[in-house]
Amino acid sequence: MTKAGLVAAMAKASGITKKAAETALESTLKSIRDSLKRGKKVTLVGFGTFSVARRAARNGRNPQTGRAIRIPAARVPRFRAGKDLKNAVK
Repeated sequence: MTKAGLVAAMAKASGITKKAAETALESTLKSIRDSLKRGKKVTLVGFGTFSVARRAARNGRNPQTGRAIRIPAARVPRFRAGKDLKNAVK
C-alpha cells in the first residue's frame, strides 16, 4: 500500500475528504518523526513501538573498488511490532 492508498482508505473508513485524511496522516507522521528526533519512543498500543537506536561505527568495503572504508556511527529508527499486529499478520 502506498501513502496515497492509505489516505484513500482513511478517508473512506472515516467518512472525511481525502484532503482531511492526508492532513491527519501528515500530522501523525510529523509527530512521530519529531519525537524520534528528540530521542523519545512512540508507542501505539496494539500496533507497535517506534524508537531510536545507536548503530556503532564499523568497517565496510566499497563495492566498486573493493577498498576498505570506515562507516561512521549513526542513529537509526527502529520499529517493534505489537502483539495485536503480530497476531493479525499470522
